[in-house]
Amino acid sequence: MRSIGAYEAKTNFSRLLEEVATGEAVTITRNGVPVAVLTSAAGAKVYSTEDAISVLRTFRQGRSLNGVTIRELIDEGRR
Repeated sequence: MRSIGAYEAKTNFSRLLEEVATGEAVTITRNGVPVAVLTSAAGAKVYSTEDAISVLRTFRQGRSLNGVTIRELIDEGRR
């Protein structure tokens, strides 16, 4: 897997997509720090709507917001 800076990735995005389509993975860095990995979607798991909802419901079990309301979270995200 090779690394490429964010600016170079932006200016050569079409070429990067061609490389990724052939199976290569590319790490995109910002100031030398890896921030993303560009890979082919061919091997990505695709969830049906029902499967995605099931995974989310399983994830939620045993978790709480510790007294914080959904409205408070929404308002916090708008600040």
